[in-house]
Amino acid sequence: MGKRRPGSPTLEEVAAHAGVGRGTVSRVVNNAAGVKESTRRAVQQAIAELGYVPNLAARSLAGRRADAVALVMTEPDWRKFAEPFFSEIVRSLGDALSDTGMQLLLTLVRSDTDRERFLEYARGGRVDGVLVMSVHADDPLPDRLAEARLPTVLLGRRSADEHVSYVDADNVGGARSAVAHLLDKGRRTIATITGPLDMYVTRCRLRGYHEALAHAGLDAPPSWVAEGDFTAESGRRAMARLIERHPEIDGVLAASDTTAAGALEALRAAGRRVPEDVAVIGFDDFPLAERTEPRLTTVRQPLEEIGRAMVRLLLEEMEESSVAWRHVILRTELVVRESA
Repeated sequence: MGKRRPGSPTLEEVAAHAGVGRGTVSRVVNNAAGVKESTRRAVQQAIAELGYVPNLAARSLAGRRADAVALVMTEPDWRKFAEPFFSEIVRSLGDALSDTGMQLLLTLVRSDTDRERFLEYARGGRVDGVLVMSVHADDPLPDRLAEARLPTVLLGRRSADEHVSYVDADNVGGARSAVAHLLDKGRRTIATITGPLDMYVTRCRLRGYHEALAHAGLDAPPSWVAEGDFTAESGRRAMARLIERHPEIDGVLAASDTTAAGALEALRAAGRRVPEDVAVIGFDDFPLAERTEPRLTTVRQPLEEIGRAMVRLLLEEMEESSVAWRHVILRTELVVRESA
């Protein structure tokens, strides 16, 4: 151990010596999960060299960690939890947390009562951080979590001005590339089946749809747009409405692969061939896209990367609560198969 300086070294001095944040030193001192082994060793070496002695009273208070992260799904319709997107995200988040020793607690918030109950639970120190998915535009939960100073990361965002940390996919670019592909294939009457319009992800994909058509000199009338809710049933109903309104439709961008699967059923029932009569593109690239007939062209979201990025941002906020909000947008990729 190196020669000790006069006075007791502070947590800040240990952090500067190790080249890490104050919060990281605190987590090492309290033996908390979520710190890389190389970082832990560097902090322990700095503690030894400086002769740092933790304040036991402060350590007792700081050490009250739950070693648990809540995944909050804010969707009022419980049936949507059966959609592939939810299970894929839960799996990717679980994988990303597997090396941290932290538990992933699944919580459903479907009403104002659920929200208040969860906030009381989280403020009681039962979780160290919160991951939120399926956020709608008017959802106050992220703001309430921020007010309670709980580390929080959203999957997606409520608006372009989101002030809570989030990870999102490039929904505008993904939709734009899908419609551009349909245009390149000679399609000119291209409709879209959206998700719920009170979700920013839906508005982004709709924006990409309109941008691609505008670039080609086409102006989509409102009747080319049918609102759905990401489910197969909404895809069937919306596609049937679109065919009734515009029998000449020759291309469709669906809000999700599940919605696209429903649209394929409606087209088949109407005697339309895919892709000969109507080309169809989904969004997500779930395993479902390989099982439809024909196989589905779709926009791939990097769900594994999304899960890893959400966990990384959350751990950083847990280690250093004073860091600024971070916003991460990941690229999408068009995967071309037989349906388009």
